[in-house]
Amino acid sequence: MAKGYRVSVHRTISDPERLAAYDKPAGPAVKAAGGRLLSRGSQVVAHDTGIAERTVLIEFDSFEQAVAARASAGYQEALAALADGVERDFRIVEGLD
Repeated sequence: MAKGYRVSVHRTISDPERLAAYDKPAGPAVKAAGGRLLSRGSQVVAHDTGIAERTVLIEFDSFEQAVAARASAGYQEALAALADGVERDFRIVEGLD
């Protein structure tokens, strides 16, 4: 079964306090859903049209698990806390195997 990955690139962080309020419930919600934080990089080297902002990479045992984790009640709580505190590009992608 192919793994699932959540990739989030923060284009801008307009409200660091909202981001901190999001981080508190988001981490436990992701872990409870089987996610493993691989990177929460504040050091990013961007190429081409990339953005050198915070990039988060989370691995799940399956693509379906990654999708379900985003829909979980715990993660929805985190999203409510984040509101419009950041502009980000959030994707869930399927691994190769």
